[in-house]
Amino acid sequence: MSVESIPIPASREDRSLEVPVWQMRVGTRLSRIAAVIGVVVVLALAALPAIASRNLIQDLIFVLTMLTLAQLWNALAGWGGLVSVGQQAFVGLGAYALFAGIVMLGLDPVVAIPLAGLFAALIAAVLGPLLFRLEGPYFAIGSWVAAEALRLICAQFKSLGGGTGMSISPGELSQMVGLKTVQALLGLRPAAARDVLVYWLALALAVLVTLGIYAFMRSRMGLALAASRDNAAAARSVGVRTARIRHALWIAVAFATGMVGAMVYLQKARISPDAAFSVTDWTAYVIFIVVIGGVRTIEGPMVGVLLLWGLVTYLAQYGSLYLVVLGSLAILIMLFMPKGVWGEVARRRHVQLFPTQRWLARSR
Repeated sequence: MSVESIPIPASREDRSLEVPVWQMRVGTRLSRIAAVIGVVVVLALAALPAIASRNLIQDLIFVLTMLTLAQLWNALAGWGGLVSVGQQAFVGLGAYALFAGIVMLGLDPVVAIPLAGLFAALIAAVLGPLLFRLEGPYFAIGSWVAAEALRLICAQFKSLGGGTGMSISPGELSQMVGLKTVQALLGLRPAAARDVLVYWLALALAVLVTLGIYAFMRSRMGLALAASRDNAAAARSVGVRTARIRHALWIAVAFATGMVGAMVYLQKARISPDAAFSVTDWTAYVIFIVVIGGVRTIEGPMVGVLLLWGLVTYLAQYGSLYLVVLGSLAILIMLFMPKGVWGEVARRRHVQLFPTQRWLARSR
């Protein structure tokens, strides 16, 4: 006669001895809600040109391009530890590559934008091994010197306006991809339609860069980058290729920065070496945005760019006084909020819309 085994329920004492199962988590309920709200905001911004004025669209182009530059600099300096004050080099290279593609090669402006980014990335790949021989403040100074050298080189091309710069004629921009569609869709003149087209491109790039950086920082490569920043020697001892990952980040940031420069000067339709390689417009403002918003956060540059936009909009009428206000505000925030406005909010309220830190949680 066979005896069937009957499962015996575990006693309370046995259940207390069970080993808990832990999981690595990053996202939170609040971050998932923020993701849904973010999708709604992006869709609303995409539909905004149907009702917005041209001045508002131009202001939003400024906000979106500066946000993209700030996110890129934050990834490079904040998470990567490569504090550069020469990011204007890639803005200028992208802008000049766009103008060269349109004027000298006859390329469509929209097609020339990613090619401008590739050109900036190529130059960054050449400069990277030279600059990475420097560390800390020497790297920062070296990047600025490289940017100044590139500015002087671009000023020598007479076909691109030399030192005084040049403009793109309306005829060269009238056949760009999507322009006639925007005109027919919104009933706008060519100049206004070009602003809308650049606005949509800037919005798409800002979203892609933000989500790309967020996904990268949550990945194993992001952990390797953080380890390289904190202690390069220790990271190399456990197999992290610190030089390769930093070089890859440098090139990727240059590619996206070059595309931003191309978009900015496509909307302006005029370029000069001093404007395209301006350390104030493309590096000082960007550092200000990241510092007052919060370094090593995705939300920080979003807060910082809105503060910058408000200050520039309402204080620009006072001339250079607004630069004094910007500098004073940056100093005060660094003294009393070392982690920036959003960093202080996140510390006190434990709020993270784009969480990148990992923690252990018991699985249910």
